[in-house]
Amino acid sequence: MVINDMNNIAQHLQLVQDRIAKAASESSRPLGDIHLLAVSKTKPIADIEQAYAAGQRQFGENYVQEAIEKIQQLTHKYPDMRWHLIGPLQSNKSRQVAEHFDWVQTVDRLKIAQRLSEQRPSHLPPLNICLQVNVSGESSKSGLIPAEALALAASLADLPGLRLRGLMAIPEHTDDVARLESQFLELKQLFDRMAEIYPDVDTLSMGMSEDLEMAVACGSTLVRVGTAIFGTRN
Repeated sequence: MVINDMNNIAQHLQLVQDRIAKAASESSRPLGDIHLLAVSKTKPIADIEQAYAAGQRQFGENYVQEAIEKIQQLTHKYPDMRWHLIGPLQSNKSRQVAEHFDWVQTVDRLKIAQRLSEQRPSHLPPLNICLQVNVSGESSKSGLIPAEALALAASLADLPGLRLRGLMAIPEHTDDVARLESQFLELKQLFDRMAEIYPDVDTLSMGMSEDLEMAVACGSTLVRVGTAIFGTRN
């Protein structure tokens, strides 16, 4: 059963946008440089449509099959929706992802990148990708170690079906503010180095409901927010 403690998704979407605007102002950053990805995993079609009606266009999903069912139901109705895969991608799901998504934020090995490029339909624009970096070094998380990211970027930059756009990370869940900030700043430094080499790199995906203000202060260009928009699911 969906337990949604928010009666008005549009209202709470606006609250998140207000938080982003405040964080941008306090960091002296242009608001137009920071975008919101609504994390709609496990949420019903009706909730996504409410967010769309309130102006949201970019949605993030973790589970490939669930996401494709939503995409197939919504894309023809709302052709300006953009869909990001933000969960792990197994090789046997790469064709489905290449055919349906606009972005994949969780590329962390060359094999997956090659498959996505080869399987991207020729009538679609190149698939936007971010490299996932395990900036906290936790063994339970997917992603490249930071030292590997530039090498992988060089290996896949010329794959015709892909467009390298930047980096994504899920920093450590910790109450240690200084530790969290150091992880955000490490990713920002890596992002800046990559952007100097690859002109299409413009996306630093970090920050979620709990820490988006710090992420914006540290240079995030895309915050991924689910609970603060849609509520929780039990």
